[in-house]
Amino acid sequence: MNKVGAEHNPTPRDALDPIPDEAWLDRVAETASEDAGGVSTEFLAGYLPLLADAAITGGSPRRAEIDAVRQQGRRAAERGVPVGRGVDLYLSAARGVWAELPAVIRQRDSKAVRAAAEAVLQVVDEAVAAFADGHAEAGRELVRREETLRRELVDDLLRGDAHLSELVERAEPFGLDLTRAHQVALAQPSRRLPSISAATSALERVVLDRFGDRDVLVATKENLVVVVALAEATGAPTTMGLTTSGNLGKTVHAELNRLRRGSPWRVAVGRAHPGAYGIARSYEEAREGLTMATRMSLDTPIVETRDLLIYRVLARDQTALVDLVDSVLNPLRQARGGAGPLLETLISYFECGCVATAAAARLHLSVRAVTYRLDRIKSLTGFDPADPAHRFTLHAAVLGAKLLDWPEHPLPEPDTKP
Repeated sequence: MNKVGAEHNPTPRDALDPIPDEAWLDRVAETASEDAGGVSTEFLAGYLPLLADAAITGGSPRRAEIDAVRQQGRRAAERGVPVGRGVDLYLSAARGVWAELPAVIRQRDSKAVRAAAEAVLQVVDEAVAAFADGHAEAGRELVRREETLRRELVDDLLRGDAHLSELVERAEPFGLDLTRAHQVALAQPSRRLPSISAATSALERVVLDRFGDRDVLVATKENLVVVVALAEATGAPTTMGLTTSGNLGKTVHAELNRLRRGSPWRVAVGRAHPGAYGIARSYEEAREGLTMATRMSLDTPIVETRDLLIYRVLARDQTALVDLVDSVLNPLRQARGGAGPLLETLISYFECGCVATAAAARLHLSVRAVTYRLDRIKSLTGFDPADPAHRFTLHAAVLGAKLLDWPEHPLPEPDTKP
């Protein structure tokens, strides 16, 4: 088959029978459009004359003519015409042109007919390939453009500092109704991944299927997977109650942990808040949840805001927190082996519901050893872990020590700002 621009010996037009009438290509175009499900005939511009010329003169298409067909493929992609429909349009047009031609070339010999058929097939081959290439090029550009717009929109939504009317206008093409309440989930891999796009693609399919293809965005930010979803779809309450955070965290965690890379994942979920700036608020809660879970060495894979409220209260006034830890727990440094073992005992004791036998099992110690340590804590600090009146103060101090990473690190100076 000849290449585009190759030398050819077309038959002079004046040596051929004239085309029956000029409207025949219009009829072919209309029929092809119907066969292709109503695709506009405008995408056949330049292609039908190439077919007719190839059949009548045996001419090969020039590079500029094929480039024009490639531009039609780009235009079709930009107008949302699927490439399959476009190819159907081109193939149907080729059949229509050939069906009209026998009346024109019927008096030629078989060799001339075969030459005409080969010329038409060459045009169809090159034109369809060019149309598909142009469609693919435009599609890739549209995807890149959409990804850029999506990333910029997500960044502005999460920052919460963009102009409201502008945000509403930019969010509309992505199906986000910023007048409604949304919830944000952040997913963090157990180790930094070279590319997080595979996780995002896999998660996006599941999230869109589970919560709908509107009011849902899946993106990446700082090596985290970000999911913005409509609270109504996730089951999250739009009031300030904390009875449930909905199904978003469970869905995200379950799907990401199916992946080979990044597992185990940790997911933090913010509460649902209304309005455009509610997304930024939910994001800050989720981000704080990831940070707090790391600082507190929490082993829960799904971190919810309600689980961290006490930590947020403690961390809000660092000066008071430092004073609490220093006043209550600093005497533990006098113990043999330092404060570490006694603090570890307190942590386990509180996490086990203040049951000495359960704490002993977790610490791999005897119950007698645990009770000895608890007595030692009482004698050094003046606070009895078994006394409900003292227990809250001790527990708050223990949580504060974890927040401040004490005693591994010295306490900040009293005037240090958080």
